[in-house]
Amino acid sequence: MFQTFDSHASPAQGPGRLGDLRGVLKAHGLAGFIIPRSDAHQGEYVAARDERLQWLTGFTGSAGFCIALPDVAGVFIDGRYRTQVKGQVDLAYFTPVPWPEVKPGPWIVEHLAKGIVGFDPWLHTADEIAKIAAALDGTGVTLQPTTNFVDAIWPDQPSAPVGKAFSHPVEFAGETSLAKRARLAEALTAAGQAAAVLTLPDSICWLLNIRGADVPKNPVLQAFALLQRNGRVILFVDPAKIGPDVVAQLDAGVNLQPVSEFVAALRATTGKVRVDKTTAPLAVATEIGTGAGEVVWGDDPCRLPKARKNAAEIEGMRAAHLRDGAAVVEFLAWLDNRTPKGALTEIDVVTALEGFRRATNALHDISFDTICGSGPNGAIMHYRVTDESNRAIGRNELLLVDSGAQYLDGTTDITRTVAIGDPGAEARECYTRVLQGLIAISRARWPRGLAGRDLDPLARSALWMAGQDFDHGTGHGVGAFLSVHEGPQRLSRISEVPFEPGMILSNEPGYYREGHFGIRLENLIVVEEAARQGDNRDQLAFETLTFVPFDRRLILTAWLSPGERAWLNAYHAETLAKLGPRLSPDALTWAQAACEVL
Repeated sequence: MFQTFDSHASPAQGPGRLGDLRGVLKAHGLAGFIIPRSDAHQGEYVAARDERLQWLTGFTGSAGFCIALPDVAGVFIDGRYRTQVKGQVDLAYFTPVPWPEVKPGPWIVEHLAKGIVGFDPWLHTADEIAKIAAALDGTGVTLQPTTNFVDAIWPDQPSAPVGKAFSHPVEFAGETSLAKRARLAEALTAAGQAAAVLTLPDSICWLLNIRGADVPKNPVLQAFALLQRNGRVILFVDPAKIGPDVVAQLDAGVNLQPVSEFVAALRATTGKVRVDKTTAPLAVATEIGTGAGEVVWGDDPCRLPKARKNAAEIEGMRAAHLRDGAAVVEFLAWLDNRTPKGALTEIDVVTALEGFRRATNALHDISFDTICGSGPNGAIMHYRVTDESNRAIGRNELLLVDSGAQYLDGTTDITRTVAIGDPGAEARECYTRVLQGLIAISRARWPRGLAGRDLDPLARSALWMAGQDFDHGTGHGVGAFLSVHEGPQRLSRISEVPFEPGMILSNEPGYYREGHFGIRLENLIVVEEAARQGDNRDQLAFETLTFVPFDRRLILTAWLSPGERAWLNAYHAETLAKLGPRLSPDALTWAQAACEVL
């Protein structure tokens, strides 16, 4: 099993550790310390060594941070985690703070009259620290870069990961590393920049056509790099991660150096050096500033080219989704056969689903811990079942299953919510509104230049009309055999990055009733050129990559417009045509019924 069901943290651990942290802060003359979820690479998923937020507070979410002050410790969480956090931290010692509605700077001013708040400059971006510092300007509170005081009190902190890197074939990458570097080097030269600092593992892996095993569920290599304007790259990486096969694949334009040389190299840079203030640690710019180099703020040069998938990457994602879709249909057929018999738990469901994916003989890993929430657990948006929380699946309720896989040719992420018995009229009404939101995004056409914030309302319109909504973005970017959450593209009311052909996103509206049920439906989609029509305007549209039936038992067909019904019938017909030849006889019979015309 790739997934485990152990509990990673306990609320009971937090108070003692918070007390130890406050003690060491006081000894160093500090009034507070900021503990982020991120690591030095600013990845959403981090190695065990970097789980500082979880270790201190008990909160296991993939985003958030804690600010520990003398009399209060705020755990800042977004809308995905506001139910989850209440069950994971000791609320007598840690205070959940709704973020980003409440900003860290003003919150610190409200709870601290004066003093120094420390932070580890390797774990925060320049942009993040600048915003907090601006809010503290003129108050009695200041920010100060310090050593990491959580590390100082963590006696059994795990070692840094040393996962082996491996090559990503050009047949899947669609372009050689040399060609990618040449393209990016031209842009650096045109901007008058001598080099760019790369700190995002997926950027480095994409650029060099390699993958790694340093972070669970995401095939990335933790390293740093300097991309120079001549197209050469210095890769700062633990030598233990790079075997002879990878050395042989990397061309002469890639110079390998140990991570310990990274700071010295930053100090030795000359000329204008591009640093992404939204993704690179503040320490990077600080170290460059100690030498002759000049920091120029600019986007990570890999992020947009990586987001614009080429033809080979898109074809690989299509193939991965058909393989994965067939496995999910086999699972859903099994689930429908098993649930009437009872005695099925959330762990049983997760285990079975992974088993069907393993049966493809192509599974590299799962792309994140499967979210399997039955009944009220479905309302915990990023619920992770453990041996302690494992719940028997009851009768007449909803079951939400959000899962994904890593294959050598692509990354998948799919959510289906299914009926177990008869969950009631309200569940069907909410499910239908969520489905209408997914269909609205799937059918969308829009003028080139629009961004996620422009399309996001389409997914919410049916819910808004009923006074409902969901507290997460409609979709995130997805990598090609890379991170399941990829930037900079997003389907979100806060995203201003224009959509471009080749960008892959999730389309996942939802609705959650705390203590009762959760609904989420998710397909992956890729931006494509729209066929010209009408007055021949230049428009974009989405191609759907995910093919798995939606639960007909939960759809109020009369609520669907003719266009919505036509889209759904066409989707189900295409699903059956694409997956039918891949299915076992029993699963095919199930799929034929699931895909019947509405």
